[in-house]
Amino acid sequence: MANSEIKLKNSATWNEILSQPRIWQELLRQPSLHAEMDAILEKSLKREKWIFVGCGTSYYLAEAAAVTFMSLTGQPARSLPGSEVVLQPDLVLAEGDNMQAVVISRSGKTSEAVRAAGVLRSHLRIPTIGITCAGNSPLEQACERSMVLRAADEKSTVMTRSFTGMLITLQSLAAKRAGKPAFIQELGDMAERFVPRIAEIAEQMESFVKQQSFADYVFLGQGAFHGIAREAALKVMEMSCSYSQFFHALEFRHGPKAIVSPETCLTFYLSETGYQAEAEVLAEMKELGGVIVAICNHASENVKRASDLLVELNFPVNELALLAPYVVPSQLMGFFTGMRKGLNPDAPKNLSRVVMLD
Repeated sequence: MANSEIKLKNSATWNEILSQPRIWQELLRQPSLHAEMDAILEKSLKREKWIFVGCGTSYYLAEAAAVTFMSLTGQPARSLPGSEVVLQPDLVLAEGDNMQAVVISRSGKTSEAVRAAGVLRSHLRIPTIGITCAGNSPLEQACERSMVLRAADEKSTVMTRSFTGMLITLQSLAAKRAGKPAFIQELGDMAERFVPRIAEIAEQMESFVKQQSFADYVFLGQGAFHGIAREAALKVMEMSCSYSQFFHALEFRHGPKAIVSPETCLTFYLSETGYQAEAEVLAEMKELGGVIVAICNHASENVKRASDLLVELNFPVNELALLAPYVVPSQLMGFFTGMRKGLNPDAPKNLSRVVMLD
């Protein structure tokens, strides 16, 4: 067995990335989790506005979850970083009353997340739900109710399957709130279809990374896919110590495109809602000399021609059910780029698994 294969098999991050679609299936089929969701929704039935709170990866998850919630339920929702809730609680009060808060933390120990839950529940008197991957955590104690996804927990520092597992769970909660069980079925269909695809995508990304070297990484998405673009940029930054940025796709025209060169890798998360407009930006960036990675469900001929790497799913599901699989290529990009640089993605520079403050 080659040394590279041994390193992969022994990497917690690698194994956690590849485990994701099966973990999604497990979570979607877990009766106790669905029972907890039903209990949460029964208690929050009269709550008209939802706030999703997190730190780092969990904040980007909150953004994607909030957009999903608005899209499926038609009710107002927004995301806030935990630090803003702690330092500027008036920003929350400005939203009005009759709110429901959700605080997200993989470990349930992140200091700012736990403090935010305390501010929301005790100071602002807003009912607060926790979602975490570890049981008996400070976040559970700070919240009225919690969803604990032990199956999605990880050994590694960088969040991968915990991000997608908690995202799919919050999307399921939104679907239940909206009375749309068909969307949960679509999540299950997506997970089943992604099981055989993830190894193929890993091979694509490994080959791409071996052939390319970049000075800048840019991740672009609109709507719910903007949260995915933010998370993607963070994965590449964390695992490979690379310079990465994120923007709304169409906003990239307004100044940021000045950085585009053959040393710039631009990843587009193409939505079906805004496909034509986003694909036009993609083509423009290709003309400026950028290297293009396109993540989409169905690719047009123009996108196929302009892309240096294309990940096309062709899944017959609602585009919101594609958020979790869309982030996987960037996880792999970060992993393989870090490996190429001689770094250990399991032990990223300057990072700890949990940010706990004195």
